[in-house]
Amino acid sequence: MTQKERRLYLITELLKEDKGSAGFKLGLVPGNEGGFVIPDDEKSQRDILRALMNIRGPYSISEDFLRIQDEYLQQVNKERGITDIADLSPTERNPKLYLWQGDITTLKVDAIVNAANSALLGCFAPLHACIDNCIHTFAGIQLRLACNELMQKQGHEEGTGLCKITPAFNLPSRYVLHTVGPIIYTSVGPREKLLLENCYKNCLETASQNLLESVAFCCISTGVFRFPQDLAAQIAVETVEMWLTENPDSSVKKVVFNVFGNKDLEIYQGLLL
Repeated sequence: MTQKERRLYLITELLKEDKGSAGFKLGLVPGNEGGFVIPDDEKSQRDILRALMNIRGPYSISEDFLRIQDEYLQQVNKERGITDIADLSPTERNPKLYLWQGDITTLKVDAIVNAANSALLGCFAPLHACIDNCIHTFAGIQLRLACNELMQKQGHEEGTGLCKITPAFNLPSRYVLHTVGPIIYTSVGPREKLLLENCYKNCLETASQNLLESVAFCCISTGVFRFPQDLAAQIAVETVEMWLTENPDSSVKKVVFNVFGNKDLEIYQGLLL
């Protein structure tokens, strides 16, 4: 199958699942025999497929679908470009610390960190630009299924500052570490600082328990959770450095601070370079 054939197959199968209600939710134009009109251009098709994956609940699907989805996503991720941590240089401040600007879903490391919400099922908003949405999109629908299995066993929402680990499925990383950062409603107090510290500590502890060597952190809580970027970066660097110092025999030897925007890059450059 070509990539277009795979994409159209995946879209069609997802639209069939709930007798078309997903198509109506996304505002697609109804077509013949109860189907929908799928635009012919690649960008529109990519957006429709991503949106359908975003809103899909955590329920099982056929092995044929997963096989074709995996073939499709692995090619997409290859085309997006993959950065291997082996090709990065450590910072001047600490040979175990790295700073990298880019899309964390294209980074080949043992584990990337996802800034999750307390439901731990990913972002259900179609085409939302948050890291949670991006990670679930390019990992594939298996990631939501794996997260749902963890949460069903747990029986309650994930606590702030804790960490869960899942496979990364179609991402270039091996695993995803899911952590819920603190939400800032008014101002940052001692409790919020401690909770953010715990995000970093528990992710590193989980990585170490699973014998992982490299971990890439996003800027936890600094987006819609409204933690001030400067303070969050300071806590991140200090917490990671302290943990590495206190755990010299850990399997974790390389920690990447991943930034996307230029402001975060400048902040981390000031701390690390």
